Formats: sequence, structure tokens, C-alpha cells
Amino acid sequence: MNIDEKINLIKRNTQEIISEEELRKLLEEKKQPVVYLGTSVTGRPHIGYFTWAQKLNDFLNAGFKVKVLLADLHGALDNTPWDLLEKRYKYYSIVITGMIEALGGNLDNFEIVKGSDFQLSKEYVLDLYKLSSEVTIRNAEKASSDVVKQKDSPKLSGILYPLLQALDEVYLDADVQLGAIDQRKIFVLAREFLPKLGYKPRVEVMIPFIRGLTPDGKMSSSNKASKIDLIDNLDTIKQKMKKAYCEEGNPENGVLDFAKLLIMTQKQDKNEEFVIDRPEKWGGSLRFKTQEDLEKAFISKDLHPMDLKQGVSVEVDKLLEPIRQKFVGKEEIIKEAYPEE
Repeated sequence: MNIDEKINLIKRNTQEIISEEELRKLLEEKKQPVVYLGTSVTGRPHIGYFTWAQKLNDFLNAGFKVKVLLADLHGALDNTPWDLLEKRYKYYSIVITGMIEALGGNLDNFEIVKGSDFQLSKEYVLDLYKLSSEVTIRNAEKASSDVVKQKDSPKLSGILYPLLQALDEVYLDADVQLGAIDQRKIFVLAREFLPKLGYKPRVEVMIPFIRGLTPDGKMSSSNKASKIDLIDNLDTIKQKMKKAYCEEGNPENGVLDFAKLLIMTQKQDKNEEFVIDRPEKWGGSLRFKTQEDLEKAFISKDLHPMDLKQGVSVEVDKLLEPIRQKFVGKEEIIKEAYPEE
């Protein structure tokens, strides 16, 4: 795979890269660059996580070393009870490895890193103090505003959050950071302030959100109706899909988002078609080769929402089966990590 092919692979299904020129230079100068994605151990992971898992798989295929930071301290800074951090770390470790495997990713160049294993070191803490002397409260509040749950009187923990995330790029030896578009302000803060400590700015790659299953489009761990859990069974998937917001002819919905960004990406990589089984009396099975074909059929109303939901349910179940299998005999991990659910 040449550099142009690697860049095209990394660029697909992204919303913004800061900057593509720096990405190209990185690929020209380094044989195996490092990309990292951080996720705090808060609510239960859902199918929306597959968007960044798919992009990490693209990085693996482009020859990168991939690191996933399970940020336990970040979870505490974002209001996760301290006594649940280790239990949620174990849960996340299982489901995230399962996602990469379900997507066919090669785990040889994949690593999970626990935040507190390096974020409590003397060097890291000293850099945190140095960075805090450069970043204003206003800078930090603005950077974290789209990520950390903030109230009228924000806690100091939320202000520290973006500073830790910036330093994580350095201490994970990352060349690239991957995140959803809501991370943009934190990425910009890192690029602005890390050089003040003598560290280089990293390439920042941002992916769009997949809309949730409810009309407001928000996919939230705290709203079960808005998302499909990574260990939901087929019956539960079908029930949630049946209730999902998916107006006929209107492409602005989470069901079509998931079908386009994940299912079709997987199918095209495998040179397969997305097949939606349908009775002959309703026209027989539908077959799609590209994201554009799928969206066009939905907008033109050749593809009915119920048929789309049925097809997506089947494909989601296939993706989740390897993850569900990882919890067979380990069900207590789920109960310990999320005792109130």
C-alpha cells in the first residue's frame, strides 16, 4: 500500500484532519507511526463505538501501531465513582478487544493501555503542573465543554480533563490522535499548548457521530432507547430497531447512519453486498454495493424503513456475537461494573 492509498484509507468516513499535509509527511518519514484513541470508562459502550473501532482498523491496515487508552482517571474526572473504575476498566477491555476482532482487525499491532499506569508518574504530574501554568481556566472550560458533563458551577476535575488528554499524546508516544468531532476543541488546545512545553503537535483525526435511535439523534449511554448495547441479544436488537426513529425517505436517522458508515464499509472492504431479505410479494431481496446506492434507495422510498431496520438488525447481531461470547461465564464483570443497570 503506497502513501496515497494509506491516506485515502485513513480519510474515508472522517469529518476533519488537522492536518492532511502533516499526515502525509508523517507517513513519508516514519515506517510505523502510532495512533491513539482515548475513551474514559464511564457509561456502557454501545454500537456507536464501532465507528471509531472501524477507523482504528483502517489505521491498522495502513500499517500503524494502534493504542487504545482506557482512561480510568478521566472517567473519575467525568463523574464515574472511584470504586467502579477498575471494574469498568475490565469491562471495557473485553468489549473493545471484541470490537476490533469482530471487524477483522489484526491484534498484533493493537494495544490497550490503562491511564493510571502512566498518568500518576512523577514526570507526567510535573508536566500537568507545567501545562496548568500555561492554560487559562477559560481555555480549559471551552475545550472540555463538548465532552465533560458541566453544570452551572463546574468542578475542577472537568477543567483538568483536557490537559490530561493533551499530555496523553506525549506519554503514549503518539503521532496521531483519533476522536469524534466533539473532541475538536481539546485537540486544538493540545496543538496550541504542547509546544510551550517543548513537545511537538500531533496530527488530529476526527470522525462524525452516528445518530442515535431516538428522534433527537443523540446516542447516549444513559438513554437505553437511543442505542444498542454491545452485548444485546438478537431479540433486544430487533425490539430497539423496531422502535427506532427512521422516517420514510428522510436520511437523517441513526439506522441509516449505521448502515452507511459501518455495514457498507465492511461490505465494500470484503467485496460483498449488503443484502436485505424481503418476501417476494414485496419485491424480493434488495442488494446494495455502495453507501450511495443505499442512501439513494432510502431517499427515493424504494427501501422501506422496516426493511432497513430488519437488515441492519441482522448485521448488528453478527458484529455483536463475538463480543457476547467473550462474556460467557464472566457475567459477574457486567454486574460489578454497572450495578445499577
